[in-house]
Amino acid sequence: MLSRTRLLLLLLSLFSFCWASGQSAQTTAVPGTIKVTILYPNGDGKNFDMNYYEQKHMPMVAGFIGKNLKFYEIDKGVSGRTPNDKAPFMAIGYFYISDLTAYNAAIGQHRDEIVNDFKNYTNIQPVIQISEVKQLVYPSGK
Repeated sequence: MLSRTRLLLLLLSLFSFCWASGQSAQTTAVPGTIKVTILYPNGDGKNFDMNYYEQKHMPMVAGFIGKNLKFYEIDKGVSGRTPNDKAPFMAIGYFYISDLTAYNAAIGQHRDEIVNDFKNYTNIQPVIQISEVKQLVYPSGK
């Protein structure tokens, strides 16, 4: 019976190690991280296919960025300042990267593919902002 217990513990340890190895990607920003924000302004006559953006466009661009990419996020606009206000942006995408020079090189190399894919999900000209994460604050007691 003791050998079964040891075998079970060994298997659980191996599973935990393999699972943890696959979960090693950083999924939170730290000060100094570069954040690329892609804003899609809302407005009359504008359209946006969120499913395509989530399933095709962002993963494609993430692949171009490669190992420089820490993680990415996608927001869908829900409302403005009040629930009755229209969302100022239909969608916002974020790429969190380590190296801006490497990012610019990767995007530059694939610029035509990226821009030509816009027509598959939107008629909006995105607005881009590149920022440096300066501070993260997590409220205590939560």
